[in-house]
Amino acid sequence: MSALTFPPPPASDTAEALRADVRAFLAAELADVPATKRMESWSGFDPEFSRKLGARGWIGMTFPTQYGGHGCSNLERYVVIEELLAAGAPVVGHWISDRQSGPSILRFGTEAQKRFFIPKIVAGECFFCIGMSEPNSGSDLASVRTRATKVDGGWLINGTKLWTSQAHQAHYMILFCRSSGTPDDRQNGTSQFLVDMKSTKGMAIRPVHAMTGEHHFNEIHFQDAFIPDDALLGDEGQGWHQVTSELAYERSGPERFLSSFILLVETLRVLGPAPPERAAIAIGRLGAHLVTLRRLSRSVAGMLEAGENPATQASLVKDLGALLEQEIPDIARAIIAIDPPTEATERFAEVLAYTTLHAPSFSLRGGTREILRGIIARGLGLR
Repeated sequence: MSALTFPPPPASDTAEALRADVRAFLAAELADVPATKRMESWSGFDPEFSRKLGARGWIGMTFPTQYGGHGCSNLERYVVIEELLAAGAPVVGHWISDRQSGPSILRFGTEAQKRFFIPKIVAGECFFCIGMSEPNSGSDLASVRTRATKVDGGWLINGTKLWTSQAHQAHYMILFCRSSGTPDDRQNGTSQFLVDMKSTKGMAIRPVHAMTGEHHFNEIHFQDAFIPDDALLGDEGQGWHQVTSELAYERSGPERFLSSFILLVETLRVLGPAPPERAAIAIGRLGAHLVTLRRLSRSVAGMLEAGENPATQASLVKDLGALLEQEIPDIARAIIAIDPPTEATERFAEVLAYTTLHAPSFSLRGGTREILRGIIARGLGLR
């Protein structure tokens, strides 16, 4: 059995000094935003807010300065992300670009791609979506059927992508598809492409509404959609290697255990400073889990800073984080009595309802629980 380690994240006085600036900025920007709106957080779309973050230097923080980035550490970026999510800031516009699309372009893109995309991402003016999941595939990414066929001057794309968050508002997609062979070839013969979501012909975006009625997800249909040769990201046929390198970024951040945090804040607000013993025990347990997950997640940030690929550790953070996020609504419902109604309990009830309707998705996005546990088992040498 292999050892799975989470080394202590390196201390960063610079990162912690940044925290006060971020909190002051958020206190001013979100002063009039109610808890029911803050609950959306990394589903909240506000392009102007994204541009303000860009102007403060808080997007593309770890990107190289020669492309407009700020050359900061992953730990500094972690502080900003953590504070944004804990405050319930609307971050979905720039979220994917900052978290994984930008790093993928920096790692695999051409010089021209880097110089075109990265400054726009850093400014909070270029939003990406992820073209990975497909119908009838679950989390089996290697069964990809969407196909890119080489033609004169570019590629024709045919197929369907599903659960594509914010595709209707994104400027670009990083598309994972098959460029040779058949689905039986699994990881082999796959590639990634940069797809212009605003001007590509032969592409249809159809909404997939959440149980709340919100439109975050989409189904994307490609029918002979032409993309030029310079849309290829990295090397043709190396898509699997490229796409899996993104997953440590996608699965390890504080978003994997802070999705229900605003509900926890409202729960504490209703309970007050002297909660009943049963409630105090439940809150103490949740707090201990949060502190532990934060420690594990910050460890992954430290490993990313050191240039490592902590895919197994990131999968563990995501799996445990989803369990906690889904547990918070159940515990909150059990320890808070909403009758007789007060202003605080009515606000709590609204946030609870919103979180409860979204909670089933927490163990699906970023890889289902079953897939993640398979990755963890392989990383531990158990399969």
